[in-house]
Amino acid sequence: MSSYSTSDAATLRPEGTDSHAQQKVSDRLSARQQFIPLIACYMASSRMDKLNTALNQGLDAGLTVNEIKEILVQLYAYTGFPRSLNALTELMKVIDSRQQRGIRDEQGKEPAALVPVGDELRRVGLANQTKIAGTAVKGPLFEFAPVINQFLQTHLFGDIFARDNLDWQSRELATVGALAATSGVEAQLLSHMRGSLRVGLTHGQLRQLVQVLREHGENDAATRADLALQQASR
Repeated sequence: MSSYSTSDAATLRPEGTDSHAQQKVSDRLSARQQFIPLIACYMASSRMDKLNTALNQGLDAGLTVNEIKEILVQLYAYTGFPRSLNALTELMKVIDSRQQRGIRDEQGKEPAALVPVGDELRRVGLANQTKIAGTAVKGPLFEFAPVINQFLQTHLFGDIFARDNLDWQSRELATVGALAATSGVEAQLLSHMRGSLRVGLTHGQLRQLVQVLREHGENDAATRADLALQQASR
């Protein structure tokens, strides 16, 4: 994906829907937001014991079951189907265990807006991709393998980002957490750090994301995220 700029940090909504209400700008992550990158980090690194703890803490902090499902489903596009499937299996175990202890977690909403198909899906995906990137995504890589951008536009930014049961700030927090936990994808991490600013997350919130990772012992992930934030802030 092309580099994002840090201008135009307005909260964005998926093209063709009005279900994403504009979110209040804050310099602090909410309690529920703090666990999104942590869950994503442990999912990406396949540490099921730590993921189990983070899932429980995220539910306690107010994440709904469907929000966490959506996070773990989306991240297959960044970490692969095996990790996504394993993480969803762990979530099932967590929910079952909590139910046995008498905890009834909020299920949360299902997607309400219809995901477009055909040419309209490509149009919506292109519009969503351009909003998050800040410009049309193009370059030698996409001329060399244009089908990869087609998949990005129709599936990732179309099928997935058009689902309106998870706001774009949460989607970017999850993506940054997963990429920060993964070595060798620093260019993509930087792009999504810039994208996080573009969808309305503040520098203060992203600094807190780094702090949360570090406080939980994820020093390598925190260092990668911190460097990306410094570069995105220039």
